[in-house]
Amino acid sequence: MPPDYLPPPRAALNLVYRDAGLLVLNKPAGLLAVPGRGADKSDSLATRVQAEFPDALVVHRLDMATSGLMLFARGEQMQRRFCALFRERGIEKRYIAVVAGELGQAGEIALPLGSDWPNRPKQKVDMVEGKPSLTRYRLLSQDDGASRVELEPVTGRTHQLRVHLAALGHPILGDALYGDAKRAQRLLLHASELGFVHPQRGEWLVCKNPPDF
Repeated sequence: MPPDYLPPPRAALNLVYRDAGLLVLNKPAGLLAVPGRGADKSDSLATRVQAEFPDALVVHRLDMATSGLMLFARGEQMQRRFCALFRERGIEKRYIAVVAGELGQAGEIALPLGSDWPNRPKQKVDMVEGKPSLTRYRLLSQDDGASRVELEPVTGRTHQLRVHLAALGHPILGDALYGDAKRAQRLLLHASELGFVHPQRGEWLVCKNPPDF
């Protein structure tokens, strides 16, 4: 994390879905998902949501630089059920990204990932001790030497999409850690879709939110 954390100004929460058991919100790029260390990093989507919905509890996170959908459980019982869904890969996630170069029509990236300890918080492909990681991608369009893609992280490793695309030779534009931050003013990665069986109703629920890039 950069030493000077400058979150986007506070504004009305961008609620995508709301009911008695859960909330789905759109997190802006540049805002921490949860508070960081130190009082100067206390502002986050979680704290902003909990100021309005005191029963909202975190069940997953997005990188600070990534925008898009975050799911919050309402109450501890729902939190436990959603955490179990994430562990069991019962949550379907889709992302939209713009990457450097001309990527193929569709494919999979299966490269094990682990921490790059000397260069924390970076992650790296580690063929010896890395954890199995799988990303599926689908080309949406190409323009000006870049590709717009839909990404499905089958596993949920730290920085998985960013490391996998960079390892493929197509880093996400605006990625200061794994690519060239000069290609875009922000990381062009957005969590655009969440799908899951609603724990209370037993019905499949899909929440979608398009990126602003």
